[in-house]
Formats: sequence, C-alpha cells, structure tokens
Amino acid sequence: MNKVKDFVEWNTFGVCTAIGEKLGIATSRIRIFFIYATFLTMGSPLIVYMILAFWMNIKNYITNARRNPLRYL
Repeated sequence: MNKVKDFVEWNTFGVCTAIGEKLGIATSRIRIFFIYATFLTMGSPLIVYMILAFWMNIKNYITNARRNPLRYL
C-alpha cells in the first residue's frame, strides 16, 4: 500500500496540493481521502479529480497567455 501511496503522491497533477493550500489541510490527508473514496465508490472521485486537474491546467494556460506580451503583437 505504501508503494501505491508514494506513486500517487509523486505523480499527481497538483490538485491535492492546491486544495490543501486553499483549505489549510495537509496534502497527504487529501490524497489519502481521494484514494479511499475511490476504492469505496468504485472510481467516481477519480472523475472529479480528473475534471479538477483539467480545470487547473486550462487555468494555467489562460493566466500564462495574459502575461505574455509577445502574444498580442
């Protein structure tokens, strides 16, 4: 179980870190919650996690595009 936990902690998209920083909760606790909730509900939190990862990725592209002055020349 520790190998799975370590793999998930190193290969996440930063969703758990962002949630933890906003709520003031340890990132490892949020990751463990997602893992247990995924096993208990047979994968539905994984869908929510992927949607949040997609949203954060799009948000980064939008904010980086606004800061790039060469894009608007």
